[in-house]
Amino acid sequence: MPQLAYWAERQPEKPAAHFPDSGRSLTYAELHQRARRAAHWLIGLGLQPGDGIALLLENRPEFLEIAEATRLAGLYYTPLSIHLRPHEVRYVLADSGARLLIASPGLAALAGQLVAEGAAGSRPRYAVGEGLPGYASYEAALAAQIPGVPLPERPVGREFLYSSGTTGLPKGIRRPLIPFADRDKPEWDMTWKSLYGFDARTVYLSPAPLYHAAPNRYVYRTLTEGGTAVVLGKFDPAQCLAAIERFRVTHSQWVPTMFHRLLALPEDVRRGHDLSSHRAAIHAAAPCPVSVKRAMIKWWGPILWEYYAGSEGVGTTVVSSADWLRKPGSVGRPVNGVTVHITGEDGAELPPGETGTIRFAGGPRFAYHNAPEKTAACYDERGWATLGDLGWLDEDGWLFLSDRRADLILSGGVNLYPAEIEAVLVQHESVAEVAVVGVPHPEMGEQVHAVVVPRATADAAALPAALDAWCRERLAGPKRPRSYEITEELPRSEAGKLLRRILKERYLPAG
Repeated sequence: MPQLAYWAERQPEKPAAHFPDSGRSLTYAELHQRARRAAHWLIGLGLQPGDGIALLLENRPEFLEIAEATRLAGLYYTPLSIHLRPHEVRYVLADSGARLLIASPGLAALAGQLVAEGAAGSRPRYAVGEGLPGYASYEAALAAQIPGVPLPERPVGREFLYSSGTTGLPKGIRRPLIPFADRDKPEWDMTWKSLYGFDARTVYLSPAPLYHAAPNRYVYRTLTEGGTAVVLGKFDPAQCLAAIERFRVTHSQWVPTMFHRLLALPEDVRRGHDLSSHRAAIHAAAPCPVSVKRAMIKWWGPILWEYYAGSEGVGTTVVSSADWLRKPGSVGRPVNGVTVHITGEDGAELPPGETGTIRFAGGPRFAYHNAPEKTAACYDERGWATLGDLGWLDEDGWLFLSDRRADLILSGGVNLYPAEIEAVLVQHESVAEVAVVGVPHPEMGEQVHAVVVPRATADAAALPAALDAWCRERLAGPKRPRSYEITEELPRSEAGKLLRRILKERYLPAG
């Protein structure tokens, strides 16, 4: 029996998901019934097992029911970032082979632009809610379905996600469908259950977009365990604290930039909410400054769990708060029988303490959709896989991240790691956030440039000189920033990842 159907039968009136921004909620019975109607509709359109659809939806109930419908119908669903430009949407639709596009009135501008510019092609288009010009009615399509009709036995459908495209066009990761006979078998990585304690009592807060991998999967895992998801429309630090108190949230997921903004709240707001139900705050997606994580543990207690992984699913490391306090800055040790290796430029394995390419061995293989050359570049001759990140292992096998290889600064023939420099700068009392990039230099090739978001109380005009003095005491000569830029915010993806590429492009020579 499909897991959602299991819970819909046993706890039909229990809330499966709350959407506080709109005031809407879905019980398990409602979610399951609407998902079944949507599955019948998709099958009735002639979609065959393995076909795909695309979703242009913000965080709203229809996202969950359509995702579940594709699982019942043996289809793939590809969520589209609401920040993609029309040509990027056109690329993902074509590359994924999506047969259908479902959009939201909340994204009317982009949805209309897709029609006007022909980016959606000739594929059928439907809109949820009150509808959109140029899109058929999703609600009418569901209303036309006959309830109670059995669904055919098809493979279990799943997500077909694309990377955030921080280094060019997004890359798709399309995993095999699950045979119908294996529909109740546990997934390969059960860390979320064995370590974080997801179960039927879980109330999971998702403050991030559902079209990203981690929020998408953790909301789904909450539902398969019979818990309740609390899905916010967008991240707002004060609203997150209010939601934890109101819904008695037990689990949540974050990225470090969210921690920055939570810590920046006035003290009376931070202390004005009952967070006693909160027992697991999971974070990933970007390195978390040591000072920020210490402050979060001091505030929330030792409930933070950090993991390092990627949408590719080749391996995961995890660290608890207790272990992190013993190994500050670590992203953990591998789980699920996977091993981690650090290799040099020549592919040879490096000893503890030396920085090189992080590689996983023993995990499941993956392939980028329609990109065999990109897939091949992720594997070495031993079959060890990399996500393109650099790091090092200590003597006890704990992993520490350095940077992505593409972010290295080569200055005067010396490799410099932005993360190391950022870790020093962010400790200054006047710095809220910082990003370090290499900018062109006629003699050195590149030189270190720091882009700084000051705290509200900082003297922005005096900050560059103060940071220069700070770094002279704490960083070797080649690592010290040679220039500074003060800004109000850093460019980030919706998942909180720093878009270092955007910063670098500012300093490229014209033409």
